[in-house]
Amino acid sequence: MKVGPVDIHVSDGLAFISVDHPPVNALSLTVRQGLARAIAAANADPLVDGLILRTIGKTFIAGADIKELQQGMHLQSPTVRDIQDMIEAGKPSVAAIHGSALGGGLELALTCTFRVGLPDATVGLPEVKLGLLPGAGGTQRLTRLCGPRVALDVILSGRRLDAKEASDLGIFDAIVTDTHEAPARFLRDRLAAGDVPPPILERSHAIANVDAAIFTDARTNNRKRARGRLAPDAIVDCIEAACRLPGAEGVAFERAQFDALQGGEQNRALAYAFFAERDAAKALGSNPAPALEVARAGIVGGGLMGSGIAVALANAGIDVILVDVDQDATSAAQQRIAQIHAGAVARGAMSDAARHAAQNHIHFHTDYRSFSSCDLVIEAAPERMAIKESIFARLGEVTPAHAILASNTSSLDIDRMAAASNHPSRVIGLHFFSPAHVMKLVEVVRSGASSPEALSTGMALARRLGKVAVLAGNCDGFIANRSLQFYTGQAEFLMEQGASPEQIDHVAEAFGMPMGPVAMRDMAGLDVAALVRSVRARTLPPEERLSPLIEKMVEAGRLGQKSGAGFYRYEGRKRITDPEALAIIQAAARELGIRQRSFTDEEIRDRLFLPIINEGAREIEEDIALRASDIDVAWVNGYGFPAHRGGPMYWGEQTGLDRVVAMAERLGAELGPRWQPSALLRHVAASGGEWSRTLGGKD
Repeated sequence: MKVGPVDIHVSDGLAFISVDHPPVNALSLTVRQGLARAIAAANADPLVDGLILRTIGKTFIAGADIKELQQGMHLQSPTVRDIQDMIEAGKPSVAAIHGSALGGGLELALTCTFRVGLPDATVGLPEVKLGLLPGAGGTQRLTRLCGPRVALDVILSGRRLDAKEASDLGIFDAIVTDTHEAPARFLRDRLAAGDVPPPILERSHAIANVDAAIFTDARTNNRKRARGRLAPDAIVDCIEAACRLPGAEGVAFERAQFDALQGGEQNRALAYAFFAERDAAKALGSNPAPALEVARAGIVGGGLMGSGIAVALANAGIDVILVDVDQDATSAAQQRIAQIHAGAVARGAMSDAARHAAQNHIHFHTDYRSFSSCDLVIEAAPERMAIKESIFARLGEVTPAHAILASNTSSLDIDRMAAASNHPSRVIGLHFFSPAHVMKLVEVVRSGASSPEALSTGMALARRLGKVAVLAGNCDGFIANRSLQFYTGQAEFLMEQGASPEQIDHVAEAFGMPMGPVAMRDMAGLDVAALVRSVRARTLPPEERLSPLIEKMVEAGRLGQKSGAGFYRYEGRKRITDPEALAIIQAAARELGIRQRSFTDEEIRDRLFLPIINEGAREIEEDIALRASDIDVAWVNGYGFPAHRGGPMYWGEQTGLDRVVAMAERLGAELGPRWQPSALLRHVAASGGEWSRTLGGKD
């Protein structure tokens, strides 16, 4: 019998219920309707002793249909909970999992008596990433099955578990070789032995004698890590409820918590951020040029960035040729890479076998001719154009004709490097963020001559490395660093005008940033910032200025965290208010004729974040960014802008773009025309204040 995308077939006393709803077997309304009829038929059939729930295609039930969730269609009968009730009240069952069982897919599997998985299977409850919690009993059943420590780890992280870990934790009862015969044998053996446990909601072994301190510790960790997100504490509340309430009451408690989060500001913002990443990945259109398969990659420079990129490539199974100026430099790079891998092993993020495999992928040389067999070479040399032009000229001579040549520059002109190579169509920017083996963002920068194949290769490589790629145009700073200048610049102007470093950083961190802009400057090094600014200052129009505070600190020998003093004094990594730094700031303000005053936290918040939105609008005007959401993706993944606020462009839209215009007008009058509202910002604000509605495809 077939009901829409669901088929039921009875064989030797077992009902095989198969879902075939490509591409990911999401729990859409039609799938739920088919499941309800199939399960009812199996439970009513006296010849059926048990059920096998399986799927056709590349994956198990991957979760809810997100678009239906946004439209409220998940509430239409039969709901997921209705299906779960039918499974739990019915005959013994096995969920046979291959591919991914995420979110609602795993929650459905947890209502089955048993779960078996193929070796390639992965499971997880990622709802926290959308500002939600599992809303179909996931917090209750996983806690009762595996205990609260496991549930806290799995649900708060939203991470995927492979089949071995799922088996070790007790989520899988067995790892099997197929989703038909093997699950059937497993269930028949259990039925024959009379070894059929009750539904998970009726089990209590894993929640006996729970130490309440684990919930206190989890909430403490949430305060440190969640940075204002609501879902993590609600998840802890639900897992604690699973240990204290009867099963049905725990499910009702979870549902109330889910309903309180769903459709709220954070859920909407995180759903927007989710789809924004998907859109960014499609920047080259629905039918992009074929990407080159990168089997071997080269890196020029083994410093912090070059070493981090080498680790990212090697961890993805790509052979790496790292070239630096001499043997001392390559030895330092080798040691740096070994330390990165050793740290990963110590944290449990990498096995010792995986470390050895990755390190065997990396080879160190001092001769550019070693790049002769590379499919792609990434330049990660110091940020000086003369050095980079010289490197690209040499790469153009020694690399094969098909090889893509990329620069990791954070701001310099890709067109000049492309011209130096004599093969401009092969040149792109691949701007990794530091540390490159950790940070998710990669800006794929197109020059005026970059070929479609080169850009496709850059986007595909970023995905292969597990990164989030954003396509950017060529300008000073590209998408992210260009707009960052307006955020950090405002922090400096605010200090001139009387706001303390502590208040500025407190406001930014309370907003959800991982680190405030002043502390970020200190960590990166004020001498480095001064060098970059000295180059930028040459191109500024006379009516605009940079704050001199960074240069004043450097003159006083205060280089930031590495020297023990910058805008703060440091004891290790602990930052401490320093009267000497405040005196330098006050003296600079007097020299500039600025009368200092106090600021409210709201004033500081708006001064920090609203200028990002104005500059983002300029980037769209100039085709540096394709759409507003790409800027949000860059800020969330590059600088840790709180995803539960969507990104600066989304947050500005929710706050009101008319407020952004008003702020830009005030700053423009004070600081120069670059701070004035862009024409596009004025247009969108006057047209209803929504980027997507006004710009269409360029949202």
